[in-house]
Amino acid sequence: MQTIVLGSSSITRAELLTKFGVPFIQRDAGFDEESLRIADPAHFVYHATKGKMQSYLEQYDLEMPVLCADTVVTANGQILRKAKDKTDAKRILEAQSGNTVSILSCMIYKSKTIELIDLSTTDYLFLPFEPKALQDYLESDEWKGKAGACMVEGFCKSYIKEVVGLESTAMGLSVEKLLPFLPQ
Repeated sequence: MQTIVLGSSSITRAELLTKFGVPFIQRDAGFDEESLRIADPAHFVYHATKGKMQSYLEQYDLEMPVLCADTVVTANGQILRKAKDKTDAKRILEAQSGNTVSILSCMIYKSKTIELIDLSTTDYLFLPFEPKALQDYLESDEWKGKAGACMVEGFCKSYIKEVVGLESTAMGLSVEKLLPFLPQ
């Protein structure tokens, strides 16, 4: 399989590509998604991903296929972005406790011959978070840098009552949908 560029600094996305055996190099293009003023979650995540790809292509050429992605977490129809501090993380996580949470991930894969755009959603029904466990999670700082302060592969995992969709989508990259398009 040919090496691709992951246009992201995300450790989780890098781990997903490694898990699925996709050879890659990582090169962040530095797009500021916080500059977007879009309330609709699907539009936001699409425009954030598009902005990352445009930023990448302004800095680098397309010598290797490029993959950019973004993820948003929503509860009660509102986007739950990355928490600014521990108080914000608590507010965001309390909105998810005992609630249905939708995690939307958008990816754009671009090479000289193909452009793939995918927007996928995974829905989780969470049981109420135990206050002590929530406080321990907040103290751990593992929520930092995570969309919605959510780690479905970590803290939130034991509270999942029901899931509809791919876990990889919730982790930030629908790799299963990407694989058929990668050059061999």
